[in-house]
Amino acid sequence: MPQQLTLAMQSDAGFEAHRKRTRRDVFLAEMDKVVPWAELCAVIEPFYPKPRADGGGRPAVGLERMLRIHFLQPWYALSDPAVEEALYDSAAMRRFVGMDLGRESAPDETTVCKFRHLLERHGLADPLFATVGKHLKRHGFKLSQGTIVDATIIAAAPSTKNKVKARDPERHQTKKGNPGFFGMKAHIGVDAESGLVHTVTGTAANVADVTEVPNLLHGKERHVCGDAGYIGAEKRAAKRGRKFWIAAKRSVVKAIDDTKLREIIEQLEHAKASIRAAVEPPFRVIKRQFGYVKVRYKGLVKNTAQVKTLLALGNLWMARKHLLASMA
Repeated sequence: MPQQLTLAMQSDAGFEAHRKRTRRDVFLAEMDKVVPWAELCAVIEPFYPKPRADGGGRPAVGLERMLRIHFLQPWYALSDPAVEEALYDSAAMRRFVGMDLGRESAPDETTVCKFRHLLERHGLADPLFATVGKHLKRHGFKLSQGTIVDATIIAAAPSTKNKVKARDPERHQTKKGNPGFFGMKAHIGVDAESGLVHTVTGTAANVADVTEVPNLLHGKERHVCGDAGYIGAEKRAAKRGRKFWIAAKRSVVKAIDDTKLREIIEQLEHAKASIRAAVEPPFRVIKRQFGYVKVRYKGLVKNTAQVKTLLALGNLWMARKHLLASMA
């Protein structure tokens, strides 16, 4: 039996009839369709609080609703208090979550925080990422024989104005170009054909990119591509018939005296770069589309879990047109 419209829902519906559909509306509507909610909830359900047998206590908020709120946070860079306020402020977010202010209030910030801690405590970021990968595979996205590896620095607050008067010991300083960075690194392995991320790891910012290569391969690659930061990767990862296409350092190419030879090498490097370009869209999505440019939490485990969640959702975002067409 359809739910009766409350005064609040009728008011929203009347307002929506006379306003332009925003980018937020479009984004949330598309993500609502492409995210495999039932499968993701099935991963979390064994660990989610069950109603008391005697019917006492405050009833738990619906699992899918909490998962939707959990996804809103990294998409819009919202803290626990901020996402609670956003649900009261944004009709688009309330529709996405399935919340009716005429019948209920938004989950408070403590409830939101406890849900995130539940996911962290049981290490559910990895199975959630794997579930999204299986969902994409069922819709035609299969791993090819090529992997592209890359890493990006995600900044953290370098200030020591906190209770312990110190920086986070699990993140470190590194240098890239002239400015220095304090934070963590997100390392990814991307399928060369689809451009989707199949493996994610997180380390402190001062860890060399090449050291993570063995952890970024799915094991069935025939080809591995990377920039000059991965020179020597073939010595760290078991070859197993793999061919490594690693960029040469610019200084080495420029130092070649033979003009014709240098031109040939430059053309080869250009071809390598055109293949490696497929590794950039996932970083663009989480940093520009989702606005994730700075870590929010303390500790490497928490922030790595958030990066994995964002990249899983980024895969769905990049594949949304194909998914929407196949679902239709």
